[in-house]
Amino acid sequence: MEQRERMIERWFAMWLEKRDIGIDEIFAPDAVYTESWGPEYRGRERIRHWFDEWNSRGTVVQWDIHQFFHQGDQTVVEWTFRNKMDDGQVDAFDGVTLIQWTEAGQISRLKEFGCNTNRYDPYQDGPAPRFREEPAKWF
Repeated sequence: MEQRERMIERWFAMWLEKRDIGIDEIFAPDAVYTESWGPEYRGRERIRHWFDEWNSRGTVVQWDIHQFFHQGDQTVVEWTFRNKMDDGQVDAFDGVTLIQWTEAGQISRLKEFGCNTNRYDPYQDGPAPRFREEPAKWF
């Protein structure tokens, strides 16, 4: 379990450092990576391309791990994420990642799920819900 946690921490650190320090060790050659808002990258080389391309136009400024859960060949990670794109757009959200491991200890499947950090109680003012007039987040 500790080795898996170190590998996940390494993946998150790569984003913060904007540098590949282990994609070949972390991901199986046929790994599938699914982002919370829809994009899916099939294969380690596609994951590497996405990592390099994304980091050419944005910066991850925070990716804090809160906790890990392990069961069999799977790990769940709870985290908080924040980025800033070169065009000035900033996104932040909480999330969880579901990871499936190969017998060799590499990630074979990774799927992210996001949760808006701008939360509120729609029943704060009474029994009828009052929702904010804003577009829904992409996740």
